[in-house]
Amino acid sequence: MSESPNYPQSTSASTGQAPAPPRPGTIEGAFWAFIAAPVIGLIGALLIFGNRDQIATTLRDTNRQRGGNLTDAQIDQTVNVTMITAVVIAVVIAGLYLLFAFKLRAGRNWARIVLTVLAALQLISVLTGQSTIGGYVAVLAAVVGVVLSFTAPSNAYFAAVKARP
Repeated sequence: MSESPNYPQSTSASTGQAPAPPRPGTIEGAFWAFIAAPVIGLIGALLIFGNRDQIATTLRDTNRQRGGNLTDAQIDQTVNVTMITAVVIAVVIAGLYLLFAFKLRAGRNWARIVLTVLAALQLISVLTGQSTIGGYVAVLAAVVGVVLSFTAPSNAYFAAVKARP
């Protein structure tokens, strides 16, 4: 009698880990909504450079009206530093958003919670301050992501991922 061939085992069989549960469409939708939100935010942050002259003029006018003693060079420098700082902060926040979105897609419940908190903070920021159309669209995308990540199929997915050995 011949021996049966020795085929390599799959990695899930050799590690004793069950295969990953199928990812529902609601998680995919939430993932892409959470990808769209920071991308839209970054586009808005970059568009601020188009308004640089208007921002500087407004700051100069305010400085003169209040009897300020800032020179034009100081105002220009302030505007430049503020704009660059805003873009750097937007890039860092977008990077974190993307990291958490990928973790959400992998079934990490903590990422869903963090993204929900970030979306709530973003919504509060838009409602209490001045925002642009891009800001409203980015918040809308984040809220859609939150809603999709808490639907029944998403909840079942998170539970199945957590139950894996």
